Amino acid sequence: MPICVLRSRFYRSLPPVSKAYGTICLLTTTAVQLGLIDLDYIVLIPNRVFRNFQIWRLITNFFFLGNFSINFGIRLLMIARYGVQLERGPFDRRTADFLWMMLFGSFSLLILSLIPPLNSLCLGISSVFMLVYVWSREFPNAQINIYGLVQLRAFYLPWAILVLDVIFGSPLLPDLMGIVAGHLYYFLAVLHPLAGGRNILKTPVWVHKLARSLWVLGPQVNAPAEQSPTTGAFRGRSYRLNR
Repeated sequence: MPICVLRSRFYRSLPPVSKAYGTICLLTTTAVQLGLIDLDYIVLIPNRVFRNFQIWRLITNFFFLGNFSINFGIRLLMIARYGVQLERGPFDRRTADFLWMMLFGSFSLLILSLIPPLNSLCLGISSVFMLVYVWSREFPNAQINIYGLVQLRAFYLPWAILVLDVIFGSPLLPDLMGIVAGHLYYFLAVLHPLAGGRNILKTPVWVHKLARSLWVLGPQVNAPAEQSPTTGAFRGRSYRLNR
């Protein structure tokens, strides 16, 4: 079977939110690199948002993952691996809940970026890192091999990537912001309800409607999935939160 056919089938088999986000990031970053889109027109500049009403910047800044480089490829692979595993695992048949997690994380990052020391022009890398952090909490005991040199539990993966970024000269701030946004979501959506608190992050009705309209999903899009045996400390418990 031709490789192009296999790739096409693999792409179509990806879950909708991760596929859409990864595709838009790839197209946006490519367009910027080819000069089809001016980066200055899509980055987050608060003065232009609030004074010139350039509202689109609140969204478009999440789709640029940096210049073409190894790091750019790694970020795309993170979406393809960790985002897809989340959407097919803890968020299986819960597309609206996964979309809500992404939206809440994006909103949290926008709030953080308004704090002067944390001002960021692009929040795409932070958004991807948030996915990695949530994945590491849902699959804490999975074994990760980094470059064939180091093997560690998935729980420590975000911190390992953060250290590697520092070693190779990548900015530290995007990773830290992603960790903060990811932990805030995980605490409010999983840890707090498990401790007996109220789930204040229940997916709004409008997000369910948005998910169905964007991906023509059936009425069972958020039906509870069968829980399966797992090695993760919290994996599977989040199935019960947004029923």
